[in-house]
Amino acid sequence: MATNLVSTGVAAKQLGIDRGTLLRWWHKGLVTAAYVTPGGHARWNLEELEAELRSQWKREE
Repeated sequence: MATNLVSTGVAAKQLGIDRGTLLRWWHKGLVTAAYVTPGGHARWNLEELEAELRSQWKREE
């Protein structure tokens, strides 16, 4: 596992959204976690997550 991965709470805070919102997006398949722990916890690469969200928002415009 790469060291630049962060927890869902940290990723959500960095994005300025609620942790539950990020989890809902993940469970709906709107965003992809960089890694999922054996316990089922998502770990996020912030650069990839932000790029994924930017790409989705551009498609909606």
